[in-house]
Amino acid sequence: MSIFQFLLFIISIIIFILFFKQLFSGAFPKRGVDFEAKRDSEHVGGITQMDKNFSSPPPKLSRVAQLINMADIALEEKDFIEADKALSSALILDKDNIELLLKYGFVLINLNRLEEARDVYLEILSLEPKEDMALVSLANIYHKLGENDKAIEYHKKAIEEDPFYAPHYFNYANTLYYIGKKDEALINYKKAYEIDPSIEDAKRMINKLS
Repeated sequence: MSIFQFLLFIISIIIFILFFKQLFSGAFPKRGVDFEAKRDSEHVGGITQMDKNFSSPPPKLSRVAQLINMADIALEEKDFIEADKALSSALILDKDNIELLLKYGFVLINLNRLEEARDVYLEILSLEPKEDMALVSLANIYHKLGENDKAIEYHKKAIEEDPFYAPHYFNYANTLYYIGKKDEALINYKKAYEIDPSIEDAKRMINKLS
């Protein structure tokens, strides 16, 4: 064996020893071990994302929330029939949801299903007697149904629950005006305008009745 061959033999042994030392040291990346998710929902951002943030996927909307979204879109488009379908379906799943009931009552009024709307608002008041939006809506319904004594009763209750909400006075004034109580109507138009001068119709009615 020549000296050159002997040197090659020694170098081969050294390389062989270093290779196996590295192999069994565990000091190299292992597939599937670099990232261990703490929750099933964790996931890695896209490979083009520079900061490589780890994030949780957005929560799924419940079926009720999905139906509310559908109803809201329909309401924006003034499609009260589609809103009725979405809200009535949602109420099957969550019948005591006051937010749903308020929207459903509004839809029924716009569909001129006044008796059904009345029952919806009475249901709301059985759940939350101080819900002033249900009180004023019920007052408006009773006025449309020709039951003006009840309309006045519920207008007063709505004002009592929130005496700083100008539309309550404006709605009450409208009812009083249409049943011929114009002096009382003027007082309430003035109160509505005093609280919220942006209600131009109140100012118009004040000028008309003064």
